[in-house]
Amino acid sequence: MFAGPGARGSGVREGFHGQLTAIRGALADMTDTAATAMERATVALLGADLAVAEGVSEQATRLDAARRVVEDQTYEVLALQQPVASDLRTMVMAIKVGGDIHRMGTLAQHVAKVAVRRHPGYAVPDELFPLIRKMGDVAVRMAQSAGAVLHSTDAADAGRLAIDDDAMDGLRRALFRTLLDSWPYGVESAIDMALLGRYYERFADHAVAIADGVVYLVTGELPKEL
Repeated sequence: MFAGPGARGSGVREGFHGQLTAIRGALADMTDTAATAMERATVALLGADLAVAEGVSEQATRLDAARRVVEDQTYEVLALQQPVASDLRTMVMAIKVGGDIHRMGTLAQHVAKVAVRRHPGYAVPDELFPLIRKMGDVAVRMAQSAGAVLHSTDAADAGRLAIDDDAMDGLRRALFRTLLDSWPYGVESAIDMALLGRYYERFADHAVAIADGVVYLVTGELPKEL
């Protein structure tokens, strides 16, 4: 028995939506990888661990490859289908978010490279260990939250990342206050700390941008970052 045109059309749309769901799932997996990369980068930084730092570089390379795959899949769907409304928003979001996740991996790699440059010494002075560890914890939590939001597509959950983003901004300000208050560890160390503060803050900003992408997907409202 042959299916009618309506049934065939329904099947095509279901397959199309399945492709979009798979793309969103791939992005969520990539975000989890970025979280792990930053977690390991912080371990490498605070532990002066070269082996862990090298692993971060490998993860950043894998993220770049995964981004390319997602982009290719998205462009293929765009070429073969006729997306409208929320479907088109999903594809716009996928391309933008893929770029954000790729940059998160690169930022984790930058953190690990600070550890490599100062090896066998420790890049972070003892008094700043707790603050840098906290920045790492907040960054990882934000990446994990962004991945969860990609799975749930819950705009309310996406909005909650702003709380952790405020916390990260506060930590960076605390770091800069320390740098400006009779810093006794030399210019190179001050530069390292300033760069690290920037890397963690930008990582958090990209996590927020991912959440904004989900808000755009759900509501159709275009955040400033997109």
